[in-house]
Amino acid sequence: MRKNRAKRIHTAILMTAKPFYMEGEYLMTDHAKDNLVLFPKTLDYYQIQLTKMLETERYGDSKALLHFLLQCHGNAERYHTEWQALLGWLEAAFPEVESGSISEALGIEDGEESQEEEDWIRQRVTDRSLTDPEYIPQLLATLYNGDDPEQQLLVLGQLMHLTHPDIEISLRQWLAREEYIPPVQFRALQVLRKQGVTGQVAFWRNGESLSIEAEDTPISFTDFPQGIHQVLERVHQATEVSDPTLSYFADEMWKEFVEVAYGTQIYRSMIEDEDSVSDLWGAALHQVLMEKLHGKQGDEWIREQYGITGELRFRYEQALRSLRQYSIEPRSTPH
Repeated sequence: MRKNRAKRIHTAILMTAKPFYMEGEYLMTDHAKDNLVLFPKTLDYYQIQLTKMLETERYGDSKALLHFLLQCHGNAERYHTEWQALLGWLEAAFPEVESGSISEALGIEDGEESQEEEDWIRQRVTDRSLTDPEYIPQLLATLYNGDDPEQQLLVLGQLMHLTHPDIEISLRQWLAREEYIPPVQFRALQVLRKQGVTGQVAFWRNGESLSIEAEDTPISFTDFPQGIHQVLERVHQATEVSDPTLSYFADEMWKEFVEVAYGTQIYRSMIEDEDSVSDLWGAALHQVLMEKLHGKQGDEWIREQYGITGELRFRYEQALRSLRQYSIEPRSTPH
């Protein structure tokens, strides 16, 4: 079942992201590797996947993807120095974690990190914290003194497995100090939730100070309110016959967008207890993906499909504007 789904996902990537080679062939031969050229949308996709792998501590998959990206030419070459440095850091920090295949890294395991790898990392950081009293202070100092989002995600990923009284106060102060990219902020909030923190936590977004209840932060996507999941259910229903490959990209985009929106007024509108909410957000998500993947601008058919009547039109347009803005802004680490 998992392998069949992974095959569909891999096929979907090939069909919609377009070929990794200028000639349109996906031939992973030794000769073809020398001619790997990523199109901009595909490069953006891989950058996002790399950030997600680092967020979820899939260091073996991260190594595999970095090895793959370093073989790519064209626009990808300007990132080679950064990717090589990150790969070198991963090799030095986690030498026991082996690099797998690029196919496995991108979906053969159904998008989930290896349980064995996760257990190994948890055991490693726990043992390190027990034997080295400076380990946690050093992690927190790295977080405070660094400005690289990828490194911040790596540090937060290790803190997810640790419990220490300094973590709460340090992360509260760090989040309130300045604004960080949304994936980093959300990961920090998850760390606080794992620490058992309760009460309000403040952070910055678009120059505005926001606050959330720490105990409400979802640890995984399944922990989000039901309304968030109903949006994907509506999109799956609408696309299962007409465009089944779109469902995979809907899942990826929605999960990322929800984390970006978390704690904002937009997020609060997404979890309102109204049946129409899943319709208008589902329609907006479907429309943005049609624009991005197929270049289709008209939305009359989609509005009809999701029942976006006159009274829902304004809220639908607001949701559409939010998703469009998210889709054109950098969602991985800035360069």
